[in-house]
Amino acid sequence: MPSLKHFIELHFVIFLWGFTAILGKLISIPAVELVALRTFITALALGAIIYKRGTPFWMGRAMALKIIGVGFIIAAHWILFFAAARVASVSICLVGMATASLWTAFLEPLISKTKVKPHEILLALLIILGLYIIFQHETSFDSIIGIAMAVGSALLASIFTIINSRLVKLVPSTTITCYEMAGACLGTVLFFPIYTQFFAAGGTLAFGMQLMDWVYLLVLTLACTVYAYTAGVRLMQRFSAYTMNLTVNLEPVYGIILAILIFPESEKLSSGFYLGASVILLSVFIYPVLDTFDKRRKKKKLQQTFPDSVVVRKD
Repeated sequence: MPSLKHFIELHFVIFLWGFTAILGKLISIPAVELVALRTFITALALGAIIYKRGTPFWMGRAMALKIIGVGFIIAAHWILFFAAARVASVSICLVGMATASLWTAFLEPLISKTKVKPHEILLALLIILGLYIIFQHETSFDSIIGIAMAVGSALLASIFTIINSRLVKLVPSTTITCYEMAGACLGTVLFFPIYTQFFAAGGTLAFGMQLMDWVYLLVLTLACTVYAYTAGVRLMQRFSAYTMNLTVNLEPVYGIILAILIFPESEKLSSGFYLGASVILLSVFIYPVLDTFDKRRKKKKLQQTFPDSVVVRKD
């Protein structure tokens, strides 16, 4: 049973995840260079943890290449994520990321070849309504581009999350993340020639950072990534999936509140934005409730259909 200490740690982990976009905006270097440094430091830190714990590291060339390939998706996800926070605002970035549940609702059944659940269609329509309200009120070019980037980042996050849910059954989670961070770093470096040619200011990479940039970067990599990830995996052993999913939905709420406090000027958005954001967050919060209700309904229906069935245990 989880104790009060476990509940406090879970909320602290989610607070750190909500703080990620803010740190990305505080660090002065561009998003691409930031992702390269973040993934490099994180891969090294996780490698040290794996070595200290004696966790199995090598899983064969084919599996290693597959996981590194997932890292390329993560690199694109983080580049869009940090770019959205800078082009538009942290609040817009986090609300766009909240659409990850919409993408997962449609992509996971497509991959697993199962039917889309009716309540997931309803929630998808709610999210689309929320985005429509936001687009009606946030009409500036930066806001539109920022929302598009954040929604694209959410799509990529949904894809690699679905892939990871299958990989974690075969490979230790810490090893998966280490390879993925290495792959994300490699993918970002391979993107450098295209980036400097078409996107970078002045056509050059910008890695020059001040002291506070390094402080923020270390907090981002060691606290918000390495610690928050490993603690999150550990806490999954204490909490039910329902409690975890419901609590993790607080991430954009924490992030938006922090953004308003830290960036009061840039986070001044229209009332229409907050109305649309509330609709999206409502759909995110009620998803685990409806999903649990649907599972109980199916279980009850199965018991009514086969009342005399016996469950055979395999110990």
